[in-house]
Amino acid sequence: MVDVDELMAVFNRTLGQQYGTRLVRGTDEPLYLPADWHCPYHRIYFAHGFTASALHELAHWCQAGPARREQVDYGYWYQPDGRDAVQQAAFEAVEARPQALEWMLCRACGQPFDVSVDNHAIKVDRVAFRRAVLSEVQRVYQQGIPARTRALMATLAAHFDRPMPEMDDFQLRDDGRVYTGTDH
Repeated sequence: MVDVDELMAVFNRTLGQQYGTRLVRGTDEPLYLPADWHCPYHRIYFAHGFTASALHELAHWCQAGPARREQVDYGYWYQPDGRDAVQQAAFEAVEARPQALEWMLCRACGQPFDVSVDNHAIKVDRVAFRRAVLSEVQRVYQQGIPARTRALMATLAAHFDRPMPEMDDFQLRDDGRVYTGTDH
């Protein structure tokens, strides 16, 4: 497991410094706040001090373009836990990409990963969502990893003394769970 304080320090002194952004331990809900007259830098707040939440919020940051990074929470839609089946399908459609980037960041630093369906109100097909996220990982590799994502992956891999992940590093086990590379 990656120490969240170490992850924060690595990001804040590298890409965070380059982009005027800080990764900040938050409380209940994650939140992105652009710089304003109160604070001269952008803030990525992640939930409860959890490493997984920090990496997920960094994935959203990697996905957001310059205009989105000037908006609170990147201007993204979010429907909290308690979604019905239609709302859950919409959530998964927009979350497959950031969760794919999160998986890539996790592999780069050695943090375990599994998808987050973020809903306890209905039964969710986690295996189908894992497949959708894996398809997004493959699409990212085939289309070319975006520059900020690649830079963050390289920074994390170098700092945590890990190889840069390749497309073949992302697989699902026969039971539909995420293959970690250490499964036997």
